[in-house]
Amino acid sequence: MRKTISSTGYFTEENSIETVNARIGKDINPRLAAVMACLVKHLHNFAREIELTQEEWEFGVDFLTRTGQICTQERQEFILLSDTLGLSMLVDAVNNRRPEGATENTVFGPFHVVGAPVRQMGDQICLDGKGESCLFIGRILDLDGNPVEGARIDVWSDNAEGYYDVQQPDLQPKWNNRGVFVTGPDGRYSFVGIKPVSYPIPDDGPVGNMLAALGRHPFRPAHMHYMVRADGFQKLVTHTFVGGDPYLESDTVFGVKRTLVAPFERVEHGNTLWRSEFDFVLVASAQTR
Repeated sequence: MRKTISSTGYFTEENSIETVNARIGKDINPRLAAVMACLVKHLHNFAREIELTQEEWEFGVDFLTRTGQICTQERQEFILLSDTLGLSMLVDAVNNRRPEGATENTVFGPFHVVGAPVRQMGDQICLDGKGESCLFIGRILDLDGNPVEGARIDVWSDNAEGYYDVQQPDLQPKWNNRGVFVTGPDGRYSFVGIKPVSYPIPDDGPVGNMLAALGRHPFRPAHMHYMVRADGFQKLVTHTFVGGDPYLESDTVFGVKRTLVAPFERVEHGNTLWRSEFDFVLVASAQTR
């Protein structure tokens, strides 16, 4: 009589997920085990559902290889890939669920620089003299509407040509369109910059090729970056977006939220051409998601 050999431990199309995940060790980090088991499940189900061809798999491996090869200290193509697939924004949303009334988070972006100079309220942050001047004003508040004293507001934006200073170190002054401001007892902030302009993400690499193949543009709508930190409150990383920008509903990294579209009003008689007022509402650190 022929002996039946158990298929346990042998890989088949039908049991691929169970077979791979069964190899995970018993005495490893539980979170690592959970993350990898879930990743294997979705990867295998994806390949099975779409009936991935050998040629498509090879193209995907080559794409990821080229994505890694173009990465440098100044350019992180994998983060760009995550951004343009909406994964960065999804991870941000999962980790920054906030109560109603609080300012929403959005992607950090690759152009923040640690060590920007602390400036006085009302100071000018545009150092190259280009662009349409804009007064940015508002308050840092808690959920009850009380002003937050000692809030540290780190701001940065592109210049009038759509480039950050770190992208043009030989063409822009250091710390151009950057600064840090600290609120007083009234929680108010103010500084003079420029009305930001929309710009394309770096699209001369594999991610740019992917966007072109998918019929997608590489543009981000005009925005000002903010990172707000204060003792006793959750850190806020966000943007304010210029209302009316043509890319608001098609931001290539999906970073726009309706509540972050700010007013940019033309000034008839003043020291700047534009004025943008926006209040930021922080959540206490002890408050759960």
